[in-house]
Amino acid sequence: MVEKKTISFEEAIRELEDIAEKLERGTLSLEDSIKAYERGMELKKICSERLVDAEAKIEFLTKAPSGEVVKSTVKKKKEETTTNKAEEDLF
Repeated sequence: MVEKKTISFEEAIRELEDIAEKLERGTLSLEDSIKAYERGMELKKICSERLVDAEAKIEFLTKAPSGEVVKSTVKKKKEETTTNKAEEDLF
């Protein structure tokens, strides 16, 4: 498994797209399909965590009731964005 710090978000997305394409073609053996699916799930988790982290860093400006411009930070807990239910889609 590649550590999430050693693969960029863009690389993870590309690899995820490649895996999805291979699985859709149906040319992999059952064993290779299972391995590809497992890797896809790892990549999905990496991408989801990266997006949550990025979202938490996004700053935006809002106006306070006094009319003063206030800088705020979007804060979202990882638990709020991750679902524990069975995977709805392949990735």
